[in-house]
This record gives sequence, C-alpha cells and structure tokens, in this order.
Amino acid sequence: MNKSKKVGIVGGIGPASTLDYYSGILRGFRAKTKDENYPEIIINSINMTEMLSFLSNKDWDALIRRLLRAIQNLADAGAEFAAIASNSPHIVFDEVQRQSALPLISIVEATCAHAQAKACKKAVILGTRFTMGSGLYAEAFEKYGMTAIVPPEETQAIIHSLIFPKLEDGIVVPEDKQRMLEIAGGLMEEHHADSLVLGCTELPLMIEDGDLDSWVLNTTQIHIEAIVQAME
Repeated sequence: MNKSKKVGIVGGIGPASTLDYYSGILRGFRAKTKDENYPEIIINSINMTEMLSFLSNKDWDALIRRLLRAIQNLADAGAEFAAIASNSPHIVFDEVQRQSALPLISIVEATCAHAQAKACKKAVILGTRFTMGSGLYAEAFEKYGMTAIVPPEETQAIIHSLIFPKLEDGIVVPEDKQRMLEIAGGLMEEHHADSLVLGCTELPLMIEDGDLDSWVLNTTQIHIEAIVQAME
C-alpha cells in the first residue's frame, strides 16, 4: 500500500467543480500509484453565496478570515496540506498562505508552471469578473516571462454573465457555450494568443479540448495534477 499525504480541499466555490476535484484526485492518484487503494481526501464545503458577497464587496479581510477558518478545519481533521478549489479566492492567496495552518497548492502557480512547460507565450484569460478584473493571472504570468491578455471590462461583464448563475451550478446552455467560444476565439485572434486559460473552475464544463484551435489550459485539471503530485 502506498502511503500518501492527506489532502484537504476548500470546496463549495462552486459545488459543481468541487465534485470534479474529488473525482479527479481519485482518478489521478490511482493512475499514479497503480494499486487498488484510494487516498484520504478531506473536503470543507463552504457557503458560495457568502464567498461571492466578500468578493463583490472587495471585503478582503473577511474573505481571508473565512478561508483561514476553512483551512484550520481541514488541519483539525487531519489534512497535511490543502488547496482552494476555485480561482477567484486566489486574489488573496498570498496573505492566506502566509497565515495558513497548512501548506497550500496554488492553482495560479500550478497553471503558470504548466503554461511555461508548454512554451506558451501569450494567453487569453477567461474567468469571473473578480478573477479577470484583479489582474491575478496577468501579474503571475509576467513573473514567468509570459503575457496574459485580460478582456476589456464590457467583455468581462458578458463572460461573467455566462458563468453565473447557470454554469456555476453545473448547467451548460448550448447557446451560452457558443457565445463563450465566439468571445474566446475573437480575443485570441485579435491578440495573436497561443493559449486560452480557463480561469474559472466551472469553465471546463463548457469548453473542452478541441473546441478551439489552440491550447486550452484547464486550471481545474492542472490544479488536480499538482495536488496528486503533492500527495506523494
């Protein structure tokens, strides 16, 4: 039996992608270890409505406190490291990591490292208006010597409306998918980008490999792979 570290997941932001994290970690772990065992996963599913209110009001202190409390719950339950299963809360990741009771795996850092390994030069960022408007990926990509293209505010509003509320609840509307692909394709052509970052953990429910003639960086899957790697 392979002894693995217990991972703690701050989930619920949103619920649909938390299910993907759970199943993805199980699959990834079993594929990596090639045995019949399953890893121990501890999930603290928190109130997405509360989290969205913090983000909407830019109440960063409240957001940090809520994330730290969730991570402490995971530590108390026996987790040895943790990950936040959502992009938007990573706006305050540096401060959360500084105060965290557990080592944390960043979805942003994992995505940047993956993009660099793929020799990406310029990426279009899709996500919630919180993620896009924060400059989160733009700053991180710059540190890795890459360029991140963030849509203009009017386009950010459209993208956000295609994520909330239906996609966030795991519902993919074909017309919404087509509109999202048109926006993504247009931005990539305009800026001569070589990759598209799905900077919202629900976006992989809507956009898949093969939907566009470019690299699609699925931050959910990239994060899951980084978590599985850290479980060794």
